[in-house]
Amino acid sequence: MSEQELQTIPNIGPAIARKLLRLGIGRPEDLRGQDAEALFARLCALDGSRHDPCLLDTFVAAVDYVNGAPARPWWHYSRLRKAGPPGKDEAS
Repeated sequence: MSEQELQTIPNIGPAIARKLLRLGIGRPEDLRGQDAEALFARLCALDGSRHDPCLLDTFVAAVDYVNGAPARPWWHYSRLRKAGPPGKDEAS
């Protein structure tokens, strides 16, 4: 398990790598198939406080990347989160 290995994932620096290590994520492959929202909720529970939702967006970006998506900045996922679920504003 290595902080440096995790930092090979786009958007993951030392601080977020340490958070992932606390969640038992030690290698990029450990994120494959993970639920970013569940990881975020677990970290919030571990720390006893709600983290900034931008951290959730970073987790989503990392999981998406290891699952084969192109590297995208975490704020790409912020825009998607703020827009809400797909189809939310579509007329029926």
